[in-house]
Amino acid sequence: MTKVLYITAHPHDDSVSYSMAVGKAFIDEYKKVNPDHELIHVDLYKENIPHIDLDVFSGWGKLQSGKGFEELSSEEKAKVGRLSELCEQFVSADKYIFVTPMWNFSFPPVMKAYIDSVAVAGKAFKYTEQGPVGLLTNKKALHIQASGGIYSEGPAAAMEMGHRYLSVIMQFFGVPSFQGLFVEGHAAMPDKANEIKENAIARAKDSAHIF
Repeated sequence: MTKVLYITAHPHDDSVSYSMAVGKAFIDEYKKVNPDHELIHVDLYKENIPHIDLDVFSGWGKLQSGKGFEELSSEEKAKVGRLSELCEQFVSADKYIFVTPMWNFSFPPVMKAYIDSVAVAGKAFKYTEQGPVGLLTNKKALHIQASGGIYSEGPAAAMEMGHRYLSVIMQFFGVPSFQGLFVEGHAAMPDKANEIKENAIARAKDSAHIF
């Protein structure tokens, strides 16, 4: 069965957030087209996403030195164990839909914490004599990003770092298909905000049929 992760990084729901509204339109249509696929919503504002901190480094160090998981402290066990769960869930999926707003030219920090949890050598990529090689070579990914201004093209494109970051990471992981669906300009052109949103929803529904 095809396993799909719907990964959202917004504290608001689809009634407030443009990215979440378009994401919901995509995933609802995708369910209709692919009723037999397993869909898992990973809400990064509700999930426990440990940051890589001193406990994590300490726990990893102990495991690498040959100590067993039971020899870790309670804090190390909780954080290292949870990071492992997130990574296993990610690498076992077939498709990823990332949904984010643009905040300060990038995405919310919880998305970076999530990417850190799944960017694991031996799982998402491996080191070779020729350099790192991605291991997720049979996956597909889509990024739905909303921004008040226009950043996918034009004079401000060089400032856009959210979609570019995910593009680089997906390439690093070996993911061969990564697409972007942009919902942008609603703050710069408030008189066209509803039109921009509805247009993006229509594109999302169309994309659901071919993703």
